[in-house]
Amino acid sequence: MSRLILFNKPYGVLTQFTGEPGDRTLAEFIKVPGVYAAGRLDKDSEGLLVMTDDGRLQAQISSPKFNKEKTYLVQVEGIPDPAQLAQLRKGVELKDGMTRPAKATVIEPPALWDRDPRCASARACPTAGSG
Repeated sequence: MSRLILFNKPYGVLTQFTGEPGDRTLAEFIKVPGVYAAGRLDKDSEGLLVMTDDGRLQAQISSPKFNKEKTYLVQVEGIPDPAQLAQLRKGVELKDGMTRPAKATVIEPPALWDRDPRCASARACPTAGSG
């Protein structure tokens, strides 16, 4: 039977079990051997991370070839303007290639846990949903 772990990854933690000295990694929180992240969150992001010991399930969730739609709540500084949202809807060029088009909309900020760190500026940071 496959193991599945849902983990609310904190800000500043790498989505891997090893890192450089001083890096915070999943090993600090997850003591289950043989599980790996199905997807990834950047070090400077936080949120739900799915982990499993089932390689097939991991691939189904994380590999672009399976075309699984994902939904993200993204907190940004300021309010995205229409041109920025249009760019997300077209796709964004990253170091490793073009992202797929996103369904990006601005939503009212939902009730969330206390954030650490808070937004970089003193202005309120609205939350944008995309998927």
